[in-house]
Amino acid sequence: MNAPLLVIVDAANVIGSVPDGWWRDRRGAAERLRDLLVPYADEGLTGFPGPLEVVLVVEGAARGVPSVAGVRVESAPGSGDDRIVELAAEAGERRCLVVTADRELRNRVGALDAEVTGPRTVRP
Repeated sequence: MNAPLLVIVDAANVIGSVPDGWWRDRRGAAERLRDLLVPYADEGLTGFPGPLEVVLVVEGAARGVPSVAGVRVESAPGSGDDRIVELAAEAGERRCLVVTADRELRNRVGALDAEVTGPRTVRP
């Protein structure tokens, strides 16, 4: 059986895509995003049927947000972008989708054959 699609979410970029006051509570914003992602693990995303393995990469003040059933949270020790690239590289031949609008990150993971989609995929 094939492994489910690995979906890596750039928390800082996706959170920053909506001006909802996230800057007042970065950790809380990351927790809300994590919880929003939970249903996608089973249900899938538009164009990407479930089940999915969902990984939320957090950095800075959001480090330490715990994982929950359906969403693994990775606290980047440094740059969140660097950790996302590492995870995409570790995927090897496995199909991988990175959720970000960051152009440089899109190019870096694209060079690893990861697919890329924007924040609206997970934040309609």
